[in-house]
Amino acid sequence: MTILYLLIPLGLLLLAIGVAAFFWATRSGQFDDLDSPAWSVVLDDDRSPGKRRRDARADPRSGGPDDEEPPP
Repeated sequence: MTILYLLIPLGLLLLAIGVAAFFWATRSGQFDDLDSPAWSVVLDDDRSPGKRRRDARADPRSGGPDDEEPPP
């Protein structure tokens, strides 16, 4: 029963730290825009995947299969 004298204040302290961290994150703008960072990965390139593949084959610096010399 005496352990409750330690656990209740410790629990309240942890709760206070959690609430303070939440309000700090809210004030510092952590929750302002949750959707844009996720969409930036999807909308990263201007070219389509098919065009990128064709460009890589045509580019001699790409190290693709066109760089290899045909066997004699």
